[in-house]
Amino acid sequence: MSGSLKKLGVVVGDASPTEFYFVTDENKHPPRWEYVLVKSKENIDGEEVEVDVIAQIDAIYSSSMALSGKASLETVEKIKEAGLVDRRLFAKARVLGFLYEGNVLQPRRAIYPGNDVFRAPEDILEDFYSYPEEEGLFIGHLITRQDVPVSISVRGFRRHLAILAQTGAGKSYAAGVLLEELLKKGATVVVLDPHADYVFLSRRKDGGKFSDRISVFRTPESTGRYDDGQIGRINSYEVKFSDLSIDEIVTVCGISERWTKIIGAIQEAIDDLGESYTLNDLIKKLEERGDPDSLRALNYVRRLSKIRVFGSATTDIEKLLKPKHISVIDLSGLDDRVSDYIAFRILSGIYEKAETQQYKYPVFVFVEEAHRFIPNKEKTLSKRIIKRIAAEGRKFGVFLVLITQRPYKIDPDALSQCNSQIIMRMTNPEDQKAVKNSSERMSESLLNDLPGLNVGEAVIVGEVTRAPVMVRIRQRETEEGGADIDVVEKLREAVKEAEEEEESREERLKEEVEKMRSIVEME
Repeated sequence: MSGSLKKLGVVVGDASPTEFYFVTDENKHPPRWEYVLVKSKENIDGEEVEVDVIAQIDAIYSSSMALSGKASLETVEKIKEAGLVDRRLFAKARVLGFLYEGNVLQPRRAIYPGNDVFRAPEDILEDFYSYPEEEGLFIGHLITRQDVPVSISVRGFRRHLAILAQTGAGKSYAAGVLLEELLKKGATVVVLDPHADYVFLSRRKDGGKFSDRISVFRTPESTGRYDDGQIGRINSYEVKFSDLSIDEIVTVCGISERWTKIIGAIQEAIDDLGESYTLNDLIKKLEERGDPDSLRALNYVRRLSKIRVFGSATTDIEKLLKPKHISVIDLSGLDDRVSDYIAFRILSGIYEKAETQQYKYPVFVFVEEAHRFIPNKEKTLSKRIIKRIAAEGRKFGVFLVLITQRPYKIDPDALSQCNSQIIMRMTNPEDQKAVKNSSERMSESLLNDLPGLNVGEAVIVGEVTRAPVMVRIRQRETEEGGADIDVVEKLREAVKEAEEEEESREERLKEEVEKMRSIVEME
């Protein structure tokens, strides 16, 4: 097999099972992040087996014995003129593992100095980063090998996933790719969408239909980022106030469980109202009762007036949970308190259905702008249920995908429960530190690579992939809702509008002058 491989160099110096150095030359000069192969022997189940170890170039160095750092400029020039410059090129490679019977295993033995280093063939890399059709989600291609497709495992979602990147790096675009792939696999998905990034998922980029199995929900009070004419059919999401249990009212109002007299006053008012009542009915009843506990309860219940989601009927959670279906909850145009309540209500409903086995299929929950719902230090309604899903959801088939541009603002316990991460360009030191603290698989060298990623490129680590991989996210099939505006094009349109306005004004002035001239001539 060695005869068909392209040799790049030879292993030199100290080597370990996790990294090695090799010397190469400038004619073969492999780039950083290139994939290489080196042969080794491993003891597997008591048998000596020759394996193809795959590694990725982590750093490239060049040096010269003649041109040492202590030489003067005059000396260096003379050495160059004499043609005595020697150049050495060597690279550091981090070991990714070797493929054995469909699994990626880690070497237990050091790579031996003197072993040849080859450019890793495309077919081996494709096997290394692929999964069976029913399991794999095609997400993109290797950054340095655009002809090598990369898939991630849907099984890895059982331990939750985080998509992390600074603004503009492509995190929502990457999430859109995952949503397309999950839908093809038959997944049930619910998306909490604060900025209407996913409301056009049902459309292809060319304007055609991608799928009829995608629904957009919005509260009647929402102004929304896009109107009905742009999105198409929008489903109403609302809650009938009398459907709230006393526990829900207490939680949403922020009433402590210790305040039993206040809770009792609310319960008594509800009992007086009967089966069907509105928030205003409850407020009036507490006012009518007038006792100290009712009046204290009134101060909390009135806060619910700011949550404009209460209507004449409750949207059944089953409308959101369907096999091979994506439900996008458009939260754009709502303030944080309303968005938080809707997230709390929906996620609690999903968890209850799954925990009681009333819904038998896995549910994938995408939480965009996750730092708004599970902040590090602040309290929100949805924080407790999201952390519960993060800790226990996998037992009942509820899997989280947390998406944020500010990892350091997310509750670290919830983030650490995401055993897989898709990490894109990130330059903020606080965010990098949060990523490192949340993932055992994020090495220092991978962390250092994050600022060097281009838009649409990502490092993927964790249980969704056999080994850490650097990938360029594939093109989306669907229309993106949250793309940034084209500033240049908008400015061009502004100039055109201003010019047309100027031309129109000049035309009006000419007409006025002509009228005045006509009047003068008539006189």
